[in-house]
Formats: sequence, C-alpha cells, structure tokens
Amino acid sequence: MTDDKCSANDTSSLRIGELLPVTGSLAFLGPPEISGVGLAISDANAAGGVNGQKICYDLQDSSDSDHLQVSTKGAKTLVANQDPVVIGAASSTVSLNVVDYFDAHKTVEISPANTSPSLSGASPFYFRTAPPDSVQGSALGSLISQDGASRVAFLVFEDDYGTGLRDNVQKTIEAANGQCVYGCKGDGQEFAPAETNFSSQVQQALASNPDAIAVIAFDQTKSILPELSKQGWDMSKVYMTDGNTADYSKDFDPGLLEGAQGTIPGADASDEFKQRVSDWNQMANGKPLDDYSYAAESYDATMLAILAAAKGGKNDSTTIQQNLPSVSGTDDGTECSTVSDCLDAIGNGDTIHYTGPSSIGPFNSDNDPSSAYIGIYKYDKTNKNILSTTIQGSVG
Repeated sequence: MTDDKCSANDTSSLRIGELLPVTGSLAFLGPPEISGVGLAISDANAAGGVNGQKICYDLQDSSDSDHLQVSTKGAKTLVANQDPVVIGAASSTVSLNVVDYFDAHKTVEISPANTSPSLSGASPFYFRTAPPDSVQGSALGSLISQDGASRVAFLVFEDDYGTGLRDNVQKTIEAANGQCVYGCKGDGQEFAPAETNFSSQVQQALASNPDAIAVIAFDQTKSILPELSKQGWDMSKVYMTDGNTADYSKDFDPGLLEGAQGTIPGADASDEFKQRVSDWNQMANGKPLDDYSYAAESYDATMLAILAAAKGGKNDSTTIQQNLPSVSGTDDGTECSTVSDCLDAIGNGDTIHYTGPSSIGPFNSDNDPSSAYIGIYKYDKTNKNILSTTIQGSVG
C-alpha cells in the first residue's frame, strides 16, 4: 500500500482529482472519502495500473456551502492540472457550484455523497454513487411514521441539501397521514448555515408541540443537540440524516443521544473493507479512521472511473464518461468485485458489471445509481451511532 499522490507536473499517470472537504462543516467526511479514493488507487496500481499508466490522486479542498469560493478555486486548479476525472464534491451545494464549470471543460465529476435531486441529470459529465434524497427521505420519513410520530418538526438549514431532503421526508410523513408542524416546506423557518445560536429556533420548534424532531444540518448539529436537551426535549425522539448521523461519543456527555436515530445512504461495508480503508488513512495521515461515511461510495466512484478508462482503452475524460454506465452494469455483463478480476475480464474482451462495497445498482439515465441501500442507525449510551438495519430502495 502506497500514498500515490500526484507530483505537480506528472503527465505520465492517470490523474484522479479530488474535490473533498478538508476544511469547513463537512470536514469530518473528508478522511473516509479521501481514504476510499486512495485505497482504490492503491489497489489499481497494485494490479498494474490502467492502459499502461500508473494512477495518482490530486486533492483539492472543497470546504462547504458557506465557503463556495474554496470549491471554485479547487475546481479551477483541478482543470488546470488536466485531471480527466474528479471525485467530489461531498456537499450538493458545492457540486451545484462547480458542475457547470466541469461540464464546460468536459471533466468527469463523480460525487460519492451528493443527494440533492437538483443534480439528477445535471450534466452528461456528472455522476454520483450516492442515491438522491428521494430514497433517503422516504426511508427516514417511513421510520419516523412507523415509530408512531404524527406531528414532526424540522430544524433544517437553508441549503439545497437540507431543504431538498426535508421536502422528501415531509412528503413521506404526510403520505402516512402525519403532519409537519415546524420548519415545513414554504414556511421560511430554515436557519442560515452560519448560525451558531439555536435557542430561539429550538424554542419555536418545541412550541409547535411535535412528537418527533428531525435535525437536518451539518456541523451545526453539535450546537443544536445540546440546546434541545437543555430545553427539555426527549432526545430519543430526535432523527438525523447522513450529514449529521455521526459518532458523538467524544462530543457530548454519555447518554445525551441514547435512543436517537438517523440514516446514512449506503450498505454497511464489510469489516475487511473498513480495516483496509482505515489502514490506508493510517499510512497516509498517521491515524486510523473513526468514521466510515461514504468511504465505500468514494472507493467505488474511483474504481468505476478506472474501469471505464480500461474498457475504453484511453485515460481521457470523454472515454471515461462514455464507458462509466457500461462498467456499472447497464449492459449486464460479467459481475466482478475486485480490480484484478475486472481488468482481466476487460482484457479478455468481456463486458463487465462492477459490484463494489457500496452495493449500488447500475447508473440510470440521469447518471444516478438505479438502486441503493439506506442504513438505519440508533445511538447507544455512549452517543455512538450503531447500525440497526439496512433497507434497499430504488431510484425513481
């Protein structure tokens, strides 16, 4: 296992760009995503690279929706470096900021974490290995309804990710004869992404007499949850989503979140994969991973790009873009789950269907995964999110 970072003027390797969060409210997602990309490149290089070239990664910071100038700068750097494919961004709003720029330069963008419906079919060069919010929203809304809640309040930030997911959760709850009582679509009660004091928002949400509260935010969650507890809310009736369903064992007093639940798109990867991706982070950054969110999706995004180049016989962006659907399984083909097996099959002239640790279905006509898993997590007394079940949903 090696750290395959691109050198500044390397034109002899397949350069895979990364536009992922190193700073900002999504920085906690950076390590697992970056490690997923790094491990995939390491695996492919151990198998001989692609089309006679080794592979390297070119990491640029995406930051978050409150610092869009960072992603603009990063996108320009990746294009200037002539990277044919970019893995990222994590934030849907960040991808909406750069998707047209990448499209104009015919640079393939594959996000491992975007969920906004606004990005479905956004560009022929845009793909994602995470499902749109319709799948996660349906899963979370169904979970809340099945738990017996009929009056639901939302603490949601004004962001394309936040409002889009809220809309889908609300739709599912209302279809089950429940109702939204605060933070609802069209009511204008979302908070600004830069907000730090949530006393009034929590007070207003509790005044609506909810029996469940869905918190849809990023790092702001670390301020929202203590405020909910301070104002007397039953924390077992808190629900969260992938942007904040994280391990809070080091952030809060034991027991604060016991019984709370949340969702994260993606199948639960095997312990073997988690160990390998954690080992990559240990090698590259000197410490193991403590969160695996979107590591599998990042690994698969990278591997699909590499296999698309192999199938097309060239390492340029147009070849990768044209062959991504096929290697994802749209043409059926021989199933393969390791880079060696897939490259061998391609070398034998076979059509392949790559099946990686994220367990997504083939890309559909909008370049979204046609099916995906959603994990349901429940918090224990140490405030750690523990997987309780996984459900599969189709992308409409």
